[in-house]
This record gives sequence, C-alpha cells and structure tokens, in this order.
Amino acid sequence: MSLPKAEDTGNMLEMEMQWAVKAMHHAETYMKLIKAIGGKDFKLTPIDDELYSDFKKNFPDLNVAKLDENDFKSDVAKAKWREFMTKYEHKVKDYNFGSLLRIDCTGDYSEENSMFAMRTQFYCIEIARNKLGLNASMKQ
Repeated sequence: MSLPKAEDTGNMLEMEMQWAVKAMHHAETYMKLIKAIGGKDFKLTPIDDELYSDFKKNFPDLNVAKLDENDFKSDVAKAKWREFMTKYEHKVKDYNFGSLLRIDCTGDYSEENSMFAMRTQFYCIEIARNKLGLNASMKQ
C-alpha cells in the first residue's frame, strides 16, 4: 500500500487525530522526564551538541525561555526552519513529525502554553533549554 500524496490528503480528520495522539504522548513522556530529573542530566538525541551548535548559529536571537510563535509560523520563519531541518532528515529520527512545544518553559503543557512544531524544532528548543538550565525549575 502506498501513502497518499500530501496534496491529496487535505485535512483528513483521522490522520490529524493520529498525529495529535502521538504528539500528546510525546509531550507527556517528556514532561515526566524533566519533572523527574530536571533536563540537564539526559540527552534527547545522539546529536544534541551538533543540533544545539547549529541551532544557536542559525537562530541566535530566538528566545528559548518564552517562545514567540512568529519565530516559527511566519512565512520567513517557516522557510528558514524548513531549510534548517532538511539537514537533519537522515540524522534525527522522525525529524519532521509533529510535536507539541511549550511556549513558556516555566509552565507545563496546556492549551494556552503549547504550540505545534516539528520534532527537530522541539529538539532544538528543549536541548537549548536543558543546556541553559531553564528546565531545572520543573524538577519535582
């Protein structure tokens, strides 16, 4: 069975629901981890250091503590992120899968504090937050 082309899928409700369930499970698992160990003591990917270095080089002014959705959703930002993420297609598992990303790192996932992002974006932001100690306050 072959997968449908993106342009033929439209907004297939079932597909969207599957992505939402997977993204929510990923978010819940991640929150359990940072609440248990604070973030600084684990790696999210085998290439955390490479992702962090490349992210800081390409997005030096992005405030990882409190995100501005325009840094992800504007046409210019989408193009820049797309070019950035493509480099990791064969290095980051599920590099372009949908993920939930906390807008404010001091809060938990909630409707008001979450935005949809690609997995590579999630990794870049959360690796930066962990390296900067911004997730330390989440440890219980």
